[in-house]
Amino acid sequence: MWRAVAVRALCGARSGAGAPRAASGAAAAQLRRRLESELEDIRGAGTWKSERVIASRQGPHLRLADGGAGIINFCANNYLGLSSHPEVIRAAVEALEKFGAGLSSVRFICGTQSIHKDLEEKIARFHQREDAILYASCFDANAGIFEALLTPEDAVLSDELNHASIIDGIRLCKANKYRYKHMDMQDLEAKLKEAQKHRLRLVATDGAFSMDGDIAPLREICQLAQKYDALVFIDECHATGFLGPNGRGTDELLGVMDKVTIINSTLGKALGGAAGGYTTGPKPLIDLLRQRSRPYLFSNSLPPAVVGCASKALDLLMESNAIAQSMAAKTQRFRSKMTAAGFTISGKDHPICPVMLGDARLASVMAEDMLNRGIYVIGFSYPVVPKGKARIRVQISAVHSDEDIDRCVEAFTQVGRKHGALP
Repeated sequence: MWRAVAVRALCGARSGAGAPRAASGAAAAQLRRRLESELEDIRGAGTWKSERVIASRQGPHLRLADGGAGIINFCANNYLGLSSHPEVIRAAVEALEKFGAGLSSVRFICGTQSIHKDLEEKIARFHQREDAILYASCFDANAGIFEALLTPEDAVLSDELNHASIIDGIRLCKANKYRYKHMDMQDLEAKLKEAQKHRLRLVATDGAFSMDGDIAPLREICQLAQKYDALVFIDECHATGFLGPNGRGTDELLGVMDKVTIINSTLGKALGGAAGGYTTGPKPLIDLLRQRSRPYLFSNSLPPAVVGCASKALDLLMESNAIAQSMAAKTQRFRSKMTAAGFTISGKDHPICPVMLGDARLASVMAEDMLNRGIYVIGFSYPVVPKGKARIRVQISAVHSDEDIDRCVEAFTQVGRKHGALP
């Protein structure tokens, strides 16, 4: 009898397989109406974010799933071209075969393998710090550090244009919160004076700001921190691997490696492009995070393949700085040619090159037209950037050729004239 019941249940499940089911009831219907109205507002504002489907590996040249081939990609965080580097891929495959697909566990239960400890040691050595701790992403690293480190007796001072993950991480902690104007050292000093009443003061800033391509004035920040007895935290997601003589980041670039206390960064951009993030700094801090950082304690360990490719990426960087140094000339080529064409490019000397347009719809339409010319770029608008600051963010990679860059500039010039962004 039980077999007949099972067969009927299975047949019933199969008959409805693939059919979408919507929740019923007045509340569900009300929710659907509200969501559809909000989505329509997003479309109407010209800020709808479509997801283009890629049918090839990441790299300077892509093939799209809808048949588009020969597309030049200028919007990846693949700064060093390591996402498809043969040695990085091989290291990931070897780690997958030796250590498996995943750990099915958090680190403190049964989720720590030798490769996790080796990578943490390698990260600390690369940044010349005492220790490091891995996370599933840098978003998790930023979500996990402020709450574990800061108490209601402390204060955190944050640049107003810091990445959303820093902002969210600070929201989670109970410290006294100060926000200073973007890279404004007079305002930071005023806030530091005001925060002197608190036990510990932590200045938090992006090393390189992802939407604007500008670099934090770390020398001045560190001088103020020393003057007012504060600590410095930097998020290096858009700096690790390619800024500084050896690619160690903005603290190396600006000569303040001994003045920055805590560094958070990612393995998902220049360092292989897969996933993962980390915190590196004083060993007692790292030990505390292993005990109290919630994203670390309650998230699965990084998969072995991810660990393997990130570890090989670091090996390549520490063996030679040639890859890290190859970007400066290409970045300068793009910036100078775009400026000569009449565009305004935000930031300075960073491979993030925002083409400032102001209007959200213009940024979206131009990005779509660029794709029609074989150039893959994305328009950014509110709420990702402030209202009135819409732009197309171009990102230069070490594996772009001069011909790729020149073709991109030519397409921008044609599209800009077509849509009135250029005279």
